[in-house]
Amino acid sequence: MIKSISNKRITQIAAAAAIGAIAGLVVFTISRITGRNLYIIIGGVAGAAAVLVLQQFWRTAQLTEVKVAVPQVSELTFVVNNDARQVAWKLYVETVTRVSTRPLADEEGFIREALTSLYGLFATTRDTLKASRPSVPASGRPTVEHLAVTMLNQQLRPFLSKWHPRLRQFETAHPDGPESAWPDNSACRGELLVVQANLVDYALGFADLAGVRDAKATIGPVT
Repeated sequence: MIKSISNKRITQIAAAAAIGAIAGLVVFTISRITGRNLYIIIGGVAGAAAVLVLQQFWRTAQLTEVKVAVPQVSELTFVVNNDARQVAWKLYVETVTRVSTRPLADEEGFIREALTSLYGLFATTRDTLKASRPSVPASGRPTVEHLAVTMLNQQLRPFLSKWHPRLRQFETAHPDGPESAWPDNSACRGELLVVQANLVDYALGFADLAGVRDAKATIGPVT
């Protein structure tokens, strides 16, 4: 272990030395350039710096305050920028296009299908957050990541942790039996309907953060 750490440290030092040497050579070379070539190099560096500044500006510009009603929590005020809107849009699309947010009437559809869809929503939401640039909280305000993690931990995780093992146990014991014969069928469907209604509220929250218009009319109610 100690040898491995030492080798890694030596590699890091060697890499830092090489980068420093290259940087020094570049500075030395530029310092010896005069005339038109010097202005070209300075202009190129200034242009690259300007692009980086503009990119940072567009990531943080157009900050907007948005109030979102979070199920089982309260109404929270978010401050979002363009990056946060993009993340919110992705989460909105993932939430509203799945079977998990559509009503499952008594004796219709399959609970297994709904649970699988909920698992998919959980995994996709987590992957979206992992792949996105973390939002910088504004004045202590919650971020779009906060809303997404709240959805995972307060809606999806408790429901799946409770009902998935029970349904799997029934399916294992009755591989050819209809799902309607499951003793907990009715209770699970009742709680599923509550979760679906809450997920729609989260979807509407993502829509508000993303700036989607008339999202409620597009989603439709879950009854």
